[in-house]
Amino acid sequence: MADAMANSFLVIVLPLFIADLGMEGRMFGLSESGTTGVILAVFGFANAFFQPLAGRISDRAGRRKIFVIGGLIAIACLNLLYLLADGTVDILLIRAGQGLTVAFTVTASVALVSELSTGSNRGGNMGSYNALRLTGFGAGPLMAGFVVEGGPYRLSGLELSGFDAAFLLAAFGALLGALLVTILVRDPEAIERQERAFDVPILAPEGSGKHIHTIFALGLATLVMAICISFLGSIEPEVNRHLGQDARWFGIQFGVFILSVASVQPLVGKLSDRWGRKGFVFWGLLLLAPTTLAQGFAAGSWQMLLARIAQGVSGAMVFSPALALAGDHARRGQSGFQLSILTMSFGLGLAGGQLVAGFAVHAGYVVPFAVGAALALLMAWLVRLEVVEVAESP
Repeated sequence: MADAMANSFLVIVLPLFIADLGMEGRMFGLSESGTTGVILAVFGFANAFFQPLAGRISDRAGRRKIFVIGGLIAIACLNLLYLLADGTVDILLIRAGQGLTVAFTVTASVALVSELSTGSNRGGNMGSYNALRLTGFGAGPLMAGFVVEGGPYRLSGLELSGFDAAFLLAAFGALLGALLVTILVRDPEAIERQERAFDVPILAPEGSGKHIHTIFALGLATLVMAICISFLGSIEPEVNRHLGQDARWFGIQFGVFILSVASVQPLVGKLSDRWGRKGFVFWGLLLLAPTTLAQGFAAGSWQMLLARIAQGVSGAMVFSPALALAGDHARRGQSGFQLSILTMSFGLGLAGGQLVAGFAVHAGYVVPFAVGAALALLMAWLVRLEVVEVAESP
């Protein structure tokens, strides 16, 4: 939660920081929104593409905790480097470095949750883990909007801008996360170093009657879910102008979605342990389509707020059951690598959604939301056809 709060600060702060740079906030001839989309997206791409390697390294080492701590410390150091950035290229490089380091914390922590669970409680455990993490993601933007707007600050004779204060708080949050992991977490004794070849779950097993592996299908569903929920990040200025609101309203709308997901996920996870996981993923994707499209037609701040809450419920129905079902299918000793298919997809979706929205919004404000809704319906059809439920007695 502390780590997520620190990182989500930047989703709100960076677009405003880039806009504050003026002409220096443009890069390679791109518009301000295009530049913002690229910078926010590079974090997700670097994070996502590095996750399978990070998962494989932790599987081979037979250790998880050290990778979580090392990643958090590196994230804190990189947050401090924003204080020295004076152009978009600097911000781009720092954000890419953060993506690489977060890959280790995400894959190692998700693998730990899966390895400490069984088929009868994995959904509830994933729901609890994601609820805490997403509470941090929701609180971060909510706090960031007020921190930036409230600057400058005076501290012991030193004047800090709203941006400086936000970057310092983000660094502190990552260090707090590292401290908590150091004190409270230990590796399960059952983890063994993985030396054998790794199975890449793409094609379905022979004789299953399916075309693609369940883990890969769930990864595609997670990809689309992340795309749909990430549009607002790179088009904050356009959203605020369209709705006639300021950064504080945007922070509330961004944060309330995460809080909606976090509050629903534990319940959804526990219910998926009893009723099965595939149904939640399928119906969650169906609900994701209209709740995403509604954001493109929202005419006021309150309408956007309600659409984000509803989208949060649909995201909760997809995320935890998908992770739990992937954990049910993952081979013993390879959970770091195989579950990275979903965490990589989530990172790619966040990056892709921000990038697409940054450019597609120029074709029409509603365009990115309509594209996301269509993709959600397509993934619901894919899940219905290709995903296999795993039934395990409590």
